[in-house]
Amino acid sequence: MSVQNLNSYDPFADEGDPLGDSADVGSTSDYIHIRIQQRNGRKTLTTLQGLPKQYDSKKLLKAFKKEFACNGTLVDDEKMGQVIQLQGDQRAKISAFLVENGLEKSTIKVHGF
Repeated sequence: MSVQNLNSYDPFADEGDPLGDSADVGSTSDYIHIRIQQRNGRKTLTTLQGLPKQYDSKKLLKAFKKEFACNGTLVDDEKMGQVIQLQGDQRAKISAFLVENGLEKSTIKVHGF
């Protein structure tokens, strides 16, 4: 008589490590992500990441700052690459700006509350 319960079986063995460096999990290469982060009080910060390499981040940041009348900076992140940070909630404005200038709306993901 054998006991089936004591066999070692890993039900998640086929799935791989969901928190590991898998290429398809959390992939940012095919989407442009626009996120909002809460600072202190009512202050917010809008981040833009996943921009294709053909676009110059410095020129884009300069255009955003002039168009939206806000301050911003360019941050180099190890995982995310270059991230554009803008003061305030600029999600809708950034999305509209990118669509007007030739990017497809289906490649832009807007996150936030």
